[in-house]
Amino acid sequence: MSVRRVVTGADSEGRSVVISDGVVPHSHDFKSMPGQSQIRIWFTPGTSTGKPPEAEPTDIHGPVVPGPGGASFVIVRYAPDSVVMSPDFDPLAAGQELQTYAPDLADVFEPNGMHRTRSVDYGIVLDGEVWLELDDGFQVRLTPGDTVVQLAARHAWRNKTEAPATVAFVLTGVDA
Repeated sequence: MSVRRVVTGADSEGRSVVISDGVVPHSHDFKSMPGQSQIRIWFTPGTSTGKPPEAEPTDIHGPVVPGPGGASFVIVRYAPDSVVMSPDFDPLAAGQELQTYAPDLADVFEPNGMHRTRSVDYGIVLDGEVWLELDDGFQVRLTPGDTVVQLAARHAWRNKTEAPATVAFVLTGVDA
């Protein structure tokens, strides 16, 4: 997946300007899960200052979930569940790839995909259909334009269709 990122700020005289305009530098298409991708749009580890960072704020191997007061903007394309149900699927390889490209998420993932992050997450489905699974197997179907706000809730994402589904998220770090 390729996404354009336009970053604006202010020049030395306080006028708004484009600081950068180009393809997001850090995205990853998962080899172990065809159709699964993540794009790191922007990352602020702690409280934002509104000033441009000295260096690229994203890291393809760095955290996805920010610390308290921080924010992370990511786009995730979810592979169909049939990919992980295939006899060719290698869960060990998938786990290792997740550990390489999203180590903080890999650390909280359960074998069934359920996980809880220390963040309030705002999501919007861009395309496809996904099911948000909560405790006790309760699931909510989401389609393009649907939004979700997760308050550090344990959850998993399920794609019951045969096409990838894409969701944009902003994660804001919380203390607990």
